Amino acid sequence: MSGSRASAQDTTYDWLKRHIATLPRDDGTFLTESGVAEAAGTSRTPVREALLRLEAEGFLRILPKKGAFVPPISDAEVRAVMQARELIEDWAVRRAAEAPEGLVEELEALVAEQEALVGDPVGFIDRDRAFHRTIVGAAGNPVLGEFYETLRERQVRMGLRAVTGNAGRFRTVLDEHATIVTALRTGDPEHAAAALAEHLSSTMTALGLPSGAQA
Repeated sequence: MSGSRASAQDTTYDWLKRHIATLPRDDGTFLTESGVAEAAGTSRTPVREALLRLEAEGFLRILPKKGAFVPPISDAEVRAVMQARELIEDWAVRRAAEAPEGLVEELEALVAEQEALVGDPVGFIDRDRAFHRTIVGAAGNPVLGEFYETLRERQVRMGLRAVTGNAGRFRTVLDEHATIVTALRTGDPEHAAAALAEHLSSTMTALGLPSGAQA
């Protein structure tokens, strides 16, 4: 793939991810190659390639002669995903706090990468997920890690929605991630779990749901 073609596909891919984040969560939406090309100001070839890439990642389904279908994410599904995250990440961060050496440095590097991506929702949320995924991986349970991966598409869509159109959310996430890292550095599981719980509660609020909705 030539550099210009790759660049066009990447630009369209980023545009589509941001666009999907702005779609109503409660209703499914059909996207067409021509419609996306016109809105994104590109040709249909990079749109087609970007749609295939997003389909492989689970963001949408391409239906012959109909277009690309972006499924809804209801409030109930948001709560379910957040409940699953809370269960897994609470257990994982407690385990990770018992042996933070090396992990703290890795997480600090991810926070620094996120800070450099403030204003870029797609790049920022990619590093956001890497941050949480690293904590889950550090707990050393591959079965839970595999299940956590099944939340990927919805987790990313929800994260994009939380920061898109809310410039202050970028800084809030960075501050909350820094608090989690500081808690892990102490080696205190309760402290680490409390910092994580506050972050997930804040995420619920940013998604327009009461922070207690995950209970």
